[in-house]
Amino acid sequence: MNIVPIRLAAGLLLAAALSACNGPQVTAPTAALIEADAMRAGHAQDAAAERRVRDWAMRGLPVAERELGLLYRMRPAMRAQSMQLFEKSARAGDAEAAFQLGDMYRSGGAGLTVQPEKAAPWYRLAGAQKHAKAALALALMVKNGDGVPLDEAEAARWLALASEWGNPHAMFLLYNAYQNGLGLPRDAAKARHFLEEAAEHEYPPALQELAMAMQHGDALAPGDAVRAGHLMKEATEHRRNNWNRF
Repeated sequence: MNIVPIRLAAGLLLAAALSACNGPQVTAPTAALIEADAMRAGHAQDAAAERRVRDWAMRGLPVAERELGLLYRMRPAMRAQSMQLFEKSARAGDAEAAFQLGDMYRSGGAGLTVQPEKAAPWYRLAGAQKHAKAALALALMVKNGDGVPLDEAEAARWLALASEWGNPHAMFLLYNAYQNGLGLPRDAAKARHFLEEAAEHEYPPALQELAMAMQHGDALAPGDAVRAGHLMKEATEHRRNNWNRF
């Protein structure tokens, strides 16, 4: 009798039996699915969707931890749990969670103490992952000495990074830095470049500032009353629409 095939068949049967006992493998949801459920839980008050997000967070999925943290952040009684979820997610590499945690330390709120010195490391962690809002927030803290040593050169460095990653508020502040020599050498041409960039992104203060420059002209460009009028009108419209500075 050939024993090898019998042993092989027995091994295959045992593996199949163990697989059946363990049940079907549960596949992890995509980030888009988790975020969609979190949106339903928040905007539509969908309890089933929130349960799914909570279950995924309990399984240690960083996106679910972050999204559940965002839901809990809106509930004053659950702010502490929100921070715990953000920290777990951030330590697992989620940049948005790191930014949100930094924001909670920096802004405080119901039941929370403002602790900017604890915000900075989380902003740095998110900024290291090219999170533009975190880079801007850190630039503002460093610029004002808010919980960290005041350092205009470092502030300008973070503004440059946030600008590179597309944040128009940072572009406008970088314009001011070059215009006034704040942490950088004065450079009118570079200042105008970043002012134009911020205006191109429809940032209202930049639109207004550029309109004023265009009204009378300067060493960099002749006056253009027509463009100035268009820019001022656009700035007014965006302010009326509550343009988000971040």
